[in-house]
Amino acid sequence: MTTPEDIRHAQPLDSLSIQYIKGVGPRRAALFRKKGISTVEDALFFLPYAYEDRRALKAIADLEVGALETFVGSIFAAGPSRTRRGRLYQIIVGDETGRIACKWFRFKDAYFANRFGPGQRVVVSGRVGTYGLHKELHHPDIEPLDEDDDASEWLHGGRLVPKYSATEGLSAKLLRSIMDNVVEGYADQVEEIFSSELRREHGLLPLSEAVKTLHRPGDEEDLEALNRGTHPAHRRIVFQELFLLELGLARRREATQREARSVTYTGASALRRRLLDSLPFALTGAQRRVIEEIDADLRGPHPMNRLLQGDVGCGKTVVALAAACPVLERGRQVAFMVPTEILAEQHTRTLGRLVEPLGVRMGLLTSATKGSERRGLLEAAADGSLQLVVGTHALIQEGVDFAALGLAIIDEQHRFGVLQRATLRQKGYTPDVLVMTATPIPRTMALTVYGDLDCSVIDELPPGRGPIETRMVSVNRRDEAHALIRREVAAGRQAYIVYPLVEESEALDLQAATAMYEELRGGPFADVAVDLLHGRMKAEDKESVMRRFSAGETSVLVCTTVIEVGVDQPNASLMLIEHAERFGLAQLHQLRGRVGRGPYPSHCLLVAHYPLSEDARARLAVMAQTTDGFVIAEKDLELRGPGELVGTRQSGLPELRFANLVRDQQVLEEARRAAFAFLAEDPALERSDHQAMKRAFQRQWSDKVGLLEVG
Repeated sequence: MTTPEDIRHAQPLDSLSIQYIKGVGPRRAALFRKKGISTVEDALFFLPYAYEDRRALKAIADLEVGALETFVGSIFAAGPSRTRRGRLYQIIVGDETGRIACKWFRFKDAYFANRFGPGQRVVVSGRVGTYGLHKELHHPDIEPLDEDDDASEWLHGGRLVPKYSATEGLSAKLLRSIMDNVVEGYADQVEEIFSSELRREHGLLPLSEAVKTLHRPGDEEDLEALNRGTHPAHRRIVFQELFLLELGLARRREATQREARSVTYTGASALRRRLLDSLPFALTGAQRRVIEEIDADLRGPHPMNRLLQGDVGCGKTVVALAAACPVLERGRQVAFMVPTEILAEQHTRTLGRLVEPLGVRMGLLTSATKGSERRGLLEAAADGSLQLVVGTHALIQEGVDFAALGLAIIDEQHRFGVLQRATLRQKGYTPDVLVMTATPIPRTMALTVYGDLDCSVIDELPPGRGPIETRMVSVNRRDEAHALIRREVAAGRQAYIVYPLVEESEALDLQAATAMYEELRGGPFADVAVDLLHGRMKAEDKESVMRRFSAGETSVLVCTTVIEVGVDQPNASLMLIEHAERFGLAQLHQLRGRVGRGPYPSHCLLVAHYPLSEDARARLAVMAQTTDGFVIAEKDLELRGPGELVGTRQSGLPELRFANLVRDQQVLEEARRAAFAFLAEDPALERSDHQAMKRAFQRQWSDKVGLLEVG
């Protein structure tokens, strides 16, 4: 006779509700859903974040100061109390060898209420410290023992104990019991997606074994490897996640390479020769090399899909324009898309000076373009008479059409997602795409966020660029910073004073920047031309401010981070960044890149407001030590993790739940090679023995844009 349990075991794990697990039910299932756990499969991959060594239960008298220890005892007293420093909750635990205090300085009354009381047996785990002559523990894990619990053979002690992230309404002990029920009932049913040959080739455990090991590590397992996330069981799950990610990127790349080029650009470009001859400088070797790489793409059978990386000030814009010349010569249009209006305006000025003498008709299209001017631009783009269009995301809005879009140049790609890039592609006839970023990207990030693009790097700065000295300045020495600005201005140079703009306090930040502008203009820079620039200003006001600064009419520009990218003023030699501790490393590096663009020695002063967090100290120290963007990017990845570095949250990629791109660099490269080789053998995942892989792939990439359907 078939039982409900048999029916449940026949269901796929990704559709079997967590509520049917022993100990869950509808009410607790709702609590699990708040953690993103709806199915049994979700629960199996809800992995412990750490492990405690409870293999050796010690007597209280034998606990070692400084060590992580586990012991069992009975409660003698429990309750809140008040000290000179505030409230604390204290539990005194004892055994036949002695007593010890367990203290919580941050606690919720609701958690402790009626939970612990005299005479109750508990197991305690934590690091042992001292107070005066006595040992004590601060914020240990403490769990009640049931009467029938044998502490030496028990799920919650006497072994390597998994720790799961807190789930409101579920105690650590109950959560561990439920997870053990999940593993006991279903871990053997986890679907294996890799063949035994592939597992053997890459030294991978079977998936079900990896899952069981991570939830139920045996006494023989390496505790340090488990806690570092480098255990072979972790490696298996990380490899699978990265393999599926790279499989998706391989499919994107393969889809691009299936597209046929509508126009092939061969032969020398007379327009490019005229452009390069008009420049007041010679291209660097790196710029020439990248132009050759782009030309090879333009001659190829498939549309270009290339990422151009280059540190601040390396000359990417000129390279992009050189790439556009053969496209323009063949009567195709070029769209130059940037993240902000101020950068679009800057590019329009810069590019206009270069292309208008060549007879190229260009226009600027942003959300600020209104009325008859907008209608005229849209008509000119649609009939092909407008050859080069610079704009913000307004370029991909409904109603903007091109007669023959041949090349899409997307600047500062980390501010756009794959959706925007895909939409822009659809505006033309399989246009070539050149993505540019001045945020140096560590190799691991390039292989993930940009894994479907070919990559070029401009790793050489133009000659004559002055050095940038960077140093921290305490708030009480701001007068010295102002004196340095006055010296630079007296020498005919210009300066930026930058204020942070944080979303949650934007109004206050703008108020502070505006107030400081008034204070500086009436105080230390009363005899100096000072201007204010921020993103909330009207477009014509911003344009007017930038025009005065570019012309040298303004000596000091007080601004927010609207000048982070693209603003090019070779005469600016000093930047003072207020509240530097509030900026990320990549943003600090971008800001600093606005100075040092001329031949003069330049300075970047980081004014930090104390107290500083450890991360903030580390960021500012890195800025003072190096101007190498790639070194800074690696440190940024290490400090902040990959999520924010290049906007992976908006990149159209699946979230990485298990992989850490700092820790797992080698695994990523190995998984990438394996995924690309796998797809070369079975591009549509049609083989019968690849159907489990196909299902896992579709789950990981569900609802992600820019990816062709499989099968």
